[in-house]
Amino acid sequence: MHAKRTTTLTPGLVAASCQTAPVNIGVLGATGPAGRGIAARLASVGHAVTVGSREQSRSEAVVAELRDEWGPRVDTLDAGTNEDAAKADDLVVIATIWDAAVDTAATHADALAGKPVIAMANGLEKVGREFRPVLPAAGSVSQAIQHAAPAARVVAGFHLVPASALADLDRPLESDIILCADDDDARRVVLELVTGIPELRAFDGGSLVNAVGLEAFAAVLLTVNLRHKGKGALRLLGVEGYRP
Repeated sequence: MHAKRTTTLTPGLVAASCQTAPVNIGVLGATGPAGRGIAARLASVGHAVTVGSREQSRSEAVVAELRDEWGPRVDTLDAGTNEDAAKADDLVVIATIWDAAVDTAATHADALAGKPVIAMANGLEKVGREFRPVLPAAGSVSQAIQHAAPAARVVAGFHLVPASALADLDRPLESDIILCADDDDARRVVLELVTGIPELRAFDGGSLVNAVGLEAFAAVLLTVNLRHKGKGALRLLGVEGYRP
């Protein structure tokens, strides 16, 4: 494992360039497609990323595979358990499959307290040739994660970026990221994190209640891609992205 980087993150003051201000990030559920993708992408721009899994051996295997594929571009990846990832100093991503995300947040609620926590899961079911949203009683998976870990500073985002696109470091991401959170400082931290990833634009989507729109639209976007055999992503026209 690599030596742990110690970087103090002042809320709201992450530099726009990740290369000049790397931070410590934990990814829970990083052995699945979304988790692998976002862990690799964040490591590729200089962040120290703990790849979390319920089993250490699984995270070690994923880190080995990513290093074989991408070499020194992902040198800042470390293998660990979900418990290790939840203890990351600066920021945590919950990247488990959607129906495990809330329980995962509840299990690690104490470690997540006070930190920006990115919730990226979409509740979806496939029916025939379309996807349909599955929204919990809380309104969205992101809101349910906030209820499960009330002291965490949950930021909904990355819902509309395909896992395969995140994982392909040879291709720039062609997507805009809308972020929703009740904590203004946490939202700003993640806005600035996103601007440090080449080709991505970040947008302030307001309070966490608006995450329901992101999660529901994911079903529409996936259905369009399925029926039109494409890889469409979200792009916003007529508005400038966030600038630190």
